[in-house]
Amino acid sequence: MAPVVTSVSPAQGAPAGGTSVSITGSGFTGATQVRFGANGTNFVIASDTLITAKTPAGTGTVQVTVTAPTGTSNQNVLFTYTPVPSLSSLAPASGPTSGGNTVTLNGANLSGATVVMFGANPATILTDTGTQITVIAPAGAPSSV
Repeated sequence: MAPVVTSVSPAQGAPAGGTSVSITGSGFTGATQVRFGANGTNFVIASDTLITAKTPAGTGTVQVTVTAPTGTSNQNVLFTYTPVPSLSSLAPASGPTSGGNTVTLNGANLSGATVVMFGANPATILTDTGTQITVIAPAGAPSSV
């Protein structure tokens, strides 16, 4: 019977690859190949139900498959390559230590941001368009963050 892949965790990572993932399922003993879409990767068989691997470079959403002498898994378990957020500018570049001022951050791949940090302090997200996030700056000690 071919291996069965039931999940991959985490289910997303950077396009450059290198995300450490756990692949769970069954029939992994003797596995000869792990693929993320068309791209194979190095892996370690931890048990018949667990494989650890680092993702290869890739784009989009791809199927995760395991091949063993008994066949190749065919479950629709997916991994999504998500672009890394990047900032290009922010305004204003300074504010009061008491916080409370509105700051606009511009960049790429910002959609779905769950936290914006000013040093160790989280800001309150007001809006997120994917290329621009508006936040309320938190209080903080005088410094550059």
